[in-house]
Amino acid sequence: MKLVMAIIKPFKLDDVREALSSLGIAGMTVSEVKGFGRQKGQTEIYRGAEYSTNMVPKIKIEVVCDDDLAPRVIEAVQAAANSGAIGDGKIFVLDVEQAVRIRTGETGETAL
Repeated sequence: MKLVMAIIKPFKLDDVREALSSLGIAGMTVSEVKGFGRQKGQTEIYRGAEYSTNMVPKIKIEVVCDDDLAPRVIEAVQAAANSGAIGDGKIFVLDVEQAVRIRTGETGETAL
């Protein structure tokens, strides 16, 4: 199993969610985060307000999927989150050793 983490611009969340749903992804974790990369110190427009900051608001999406589906998840996130502008984000992929569904005790890919 793989954990695919994507840091994206907030206004791209719906596009990414729709792209992942079309692949059959049944669930994901979404967090509002702040950070900076190459666009540090630039003026951003967020929720209609323009401001300059070193910490830029982003959305972090986390999806756990089986190994075979991971490349398609990465492609879908990249295509949906791409605006062609600096600060579109990053995708990180990590191995997941085990998953357990708390309610039923199912493990591995059946727990997803």
